[in-house]
Amino acid sequence: MRLATWNVNSLNARMPRVEEWLDYASPDILCLQETKLTDEAFPTERFAELGYESVHHGSGRWNGVAILSRIGLTDSSYGFGDDDPYASGECRLLSARCGSIVVLSVYVPNGREVGSEYYEAKLLWLSHLQEYLAKRFDPMSMLAVCGDFNIAPTDKDLWDPAFFEGHTHVTEPERRSLEELLSWGLVDVFRLHRPESGLYSWWDYRGGDFHQHRGMRIDLILTTESLAKRSRWVLIDRNARKGRQPSDHAPVVVDFDL
Repeated sequence: MRLATWNVNSLNARMPRVEEWLDYASPDILCLQETKLTDEAFPTERFAELGYESVHHGSGRWNGVAILSRIGLTDSSYGFGDDDPYASGECRLLSARCGSIVVLSVYVPNGREVGSEYYEAKLLWLSHLQEYLAKRFDPMSMLAVCGDFNIAPTDKDLWDPAFFEGHTHVTEPERRSLEELLSWGLVDVFRLHRPESGLYSWWDYRGGDFHQHRGMRIDLILTTESLAKRSRWVLIDRNARKGRQPSDHAPVVVDFDL
């Protein structure tokens, strides 16, 4: 089974690229973030033509998450559930059962600036995610939490740690929140297979950062141990970041032997 996650930074702008990628990468499950679409505008029929069931949670201009699956898609759930504090339209969390596993597509708030109200809101959102996992799921189950976490787990995930000092994505509170998610019972599957530095999933559009390999690894696939031990191969597909009108993120891919 091939599982992937990709922040497409506007599905309307990126749909031809997504179709092309689905054709050559052939994932069984794809989690999307930052679709920037309403549910009504989401191209459900087109994905069905390509062989994928899909579910989407979006309100329009910002955010938006989706799950595509060609191995079944049931039991979808939007946001943090009945007591969701973000029911007014954050649209950052979606879950569904795909075949034998449960998949979450997650788009963690950016945080914008350390110490700002947006930064504090990011930490609060992450705490809600921790509570949601603890209440709804079993760390012994087959679960994958995929998406744009807007956190670089360690300095190894940065092209130059000194460049990011004092900025979001790298602060101790953000990284501690991610560590708490992992402590609940999740594994950063990419790092099981690729422990080396210099591997990134996001590059700023400005300053030629992609071509000069100045990036961050902030797109993650976190799975429970029972699923992680079945992982066989991982990739950050840099080719999807090339060419005309790319997203600023590249897809992250993991193959599992189920």
